[in-house]
Amino acid sequence: MSIAGLAGFLSTVRQDKDRWRLVAEFLEEYHHEPADTKHALLQETPHPTGEEHWDVFLAALAEHLSAAEGTAGPAWTHGRTLRSFWFPFDTPAARADALVHAPAAFRRRGILVAPQELAVR
Repeated sequence: MSIAGLAGFLSTVRQDKDRWRLVAEFLEEYHHEPADTKHALLQETPHPTGEEHWDVFLAALAEHLSAAEGTAGPAWTHGRTLRSFWFPFDTPAARADALVHAPAAFRRRGILVAPQELAVR
């Protein structure tokens, strides 16, 4: 599944727990792909999901995954940022962890998520 395909699926569900399940499935599939395929899966600009914070999350995710592969993020990710912080996992412990450890691509866009929330393999 490409990140654009993930956006399509995210736009069809309304509950965040279901969206996180889709993100986890995407990440699991992504990590099993060869390096040249990984890059291609992130290039197509996703259609809006209907919720700004998820659209920005996809940009952060594409940049984060690209950086892990040693490449620059796709051009479509530039300029996507939130006006206020979003803590996808909003418990006191999750907030503290995210404040300290959020990956740069997410932090820069106002999404404070701990790295282990993205560590699906």
